[in-house]
Formats: sequence, C-alpha cells, structure tokens
Amino acid sequence: MEITVKLFAMFRVGRFAATTNKYRDGITPADIAGELKIPEREVGIVLVNSRHAKLDHRLFDGDILSLFPLVGGG
Repeated sequence: MEITVKLFAMFRVGRFAATTNKYRDGITPADIAGELKIPEREVGIVLVNSRHAKLDHRLFDGDILSLFPLVGGG
C-alpha cells in the first residue's frame, strides 16, 4: 500500500519534506517513525489525513501521515 509521509521542522533535516512510499499492511505511524530513526518520545503531533491520530493508529492505502516534533518555548 502507498502512504505519503510529510515531515516538519527538525524532522526534515537529513531526510525529506514529503515522500510517497510503499509500506506493508498494518503499519503504524510509530513503525514509520522508527524506520526514519525518529524516537517516539520526540514526536509531538501525528496527523493522518489532516486529523489528529495516535502513534499506534493503523494506516491504510492512500493515507497521508504528517509528523511534527515536540515544540518548546517560553
């Protein structure tokens, strides 16, 4: 199945802004983050098709996954 992955902010460094790849059935945002060497603890926001999702959300063919890092400030 094909999933589009969009990365934001520091997650793009040394990776990509957006790409569409084939993935196995049943893959989750946590699995994709792991493949990209992004620690789960650094993921702040997960969107699937522009809706908030959890890292264990099951992805389907044609989904668009967006990963945002934690944001700090003060």
